Amino acid sequence: MKKFPIIPDQRKDDLHNLHLLDKADFILFLAGNQFMLAKKLITNFQKKYPEIKNIFYETLPPKLELQQILANGAKFQNKIIPGNPDVYTSVSIENMQILEKENLIFKDYFIYAHNKLSLMVPKGNPKKIKSVYDLARTDIIISQPNPEIEDIAQYTINMYHQAGGKNLVKTIMKEKVKEGKTIFTTVHHRETPNKILKGEVDVGPVWHTEILNAQQQGLEIEGVEIPSPLNQETEVNYYACLLKKAKNIENGKRFLTFLKSDVVKNIYTKYGFIPE
Repeated sequence: MKKFPIIPDQRKDDLHNLHLLDKADFILFLAGNQFMLAKKLITNFQKKYPEIKNIFYETLPPKLELQQILANGAKFQNKIIPGNPDVYTSVSIENMQILEKENLIFKDYFIYAHNKLSLMVPKGNPKKIKSVYDLARTDIIISQPNPEIEDIAQYTINMYHQAGGKNLVKTIMKEKVKEGKTIFTTVHHRETPNKILKGEVDVGPVWHTEILNAQQQGLEIEGVEIPSPLNQETEVNYYACLLKKAKNIENGKRFLTFLKSDVVKNIYTKYGFIPE
């Protein structure tokens, strides 16, 4: 029996226009950390191509979306959602290489944006967290992206390794996990602001763009900047590809061209991303 990845019930807000899935003119699996601009992206795409009326899109972590593609489906609320997007985006070159090896995508995938890591803390930074090294402190509880389903997790692990070698990685990703002081996200780091606001954690490594989004929403959140190259800004690339089994292959091609437009570059810049 095929094992499908599970999309938790509470992540319905990452499945957009689910009622249109069966008659979609375009299906997009968008790397979930772009959730804040997804609606504007889709709206502007439809302005350019008004004939593309029915669009289903996901904003789940790209590693979970990858699992969905490879399994040709995912389980959500006792239903199986197909795993056949027209376009897939990811913040991991490895995901693209896996799909390429499986002969599921065309080879002309490309980079369209960049990001960097920051530390999200409560407003006022009550624990006085100043750097990545503070995450090893025994009084600090961390909301940590889950390595099983989040590509950002690998960037955070790389950051820990660069900052403090194997010892810091072990402290944060093993010892503090056992102590209950590193708490893995259930699905993705969109959960981190809520955990911080509820007082469940003291800090969480997130994309810089998510701190800006939280502040724009008026949340009692602030960021601790991480210096380069620890913030991984020279390593973080967003990739986009067309699936060979795309049902709407021409609309998929249109979207990939649209991603390279000045309209899209302006949208991404507004939300704190760095366009290619």
